[in-house]
Amino acid sequence: MTRVQLLVIAKAPVPGRVKTRLCPPCRPRQAALVAAAALADTLAAGSAAPFDERILLLAGDHRAPAGWRTVPQRGTGLAERLINGYADTTAPGTASLLIGMDTPQVTPHLLADARRRLASTDADAVLGLAEDGGWWALGLRDPADAEALRHVAMSTPDTGVHTLTALRRRGLRPMPLPLLRDVDTAADAHEVAALCAPRSAFARAVSAHVPATVHA
Repeated sequence: MTRVQLLVIAKAPVPGRVKTRLCPPCRPRQAALVAAAALADTLAAGSAAPFDERILLLAGDHRAPAGWRTVPQRGTGLAERLINGYADTTAPGTASLLIGMDTPQVTPHLLADARRRLASTDADAVLGLAEDGGWWALGLRDPADAEALRHVAMSTPDTGVHTLTALRRRGLRPMPLPLLRDVDTAADAHEVAALCAPRSAFARAVSAHVPATVHA
């Protein structure tokens, strides 16, 4: 069976550098606490899912939990950092599933299913689109195929569609993953928190630090 490793690409939760679209209504410190909670829940789900290795692709300084190793991000734009992230973590005979820190509702079951699809012979890639038009997960059986992202504009309403097109142009057979909502705004935070376990780190952080009046 194909080995599969999990990559989580993230920024260290430093006030003023993460989740800036939560401000206002949040203050920078509150936004950073929400980001830290999202990252914690994402890593916890990854720890509970059956991957052969777990890697935190990190911008900044943040301690990874047990069972994870940290690889620094490098590159000037998101596409370049993604391509380099796949390249810097490549291991022989190992596929890579990359997710972000903005979908803390992700579960071990969902990640295990993504792993199963990526390890199957029916797909060269798996792609999980996000409701805002981007994507929350991209798995590649051959991490070198991340080169398909070279000319994909990131963080636009069409990023997901353009990523899918780029994968197909490279000759890959992408398999879809479930559509998820990622966290950009305060409204997103409340919607996603409602999908998380009530005592999850993210649900508690949103309740404590994101004004409920914004979510009407």
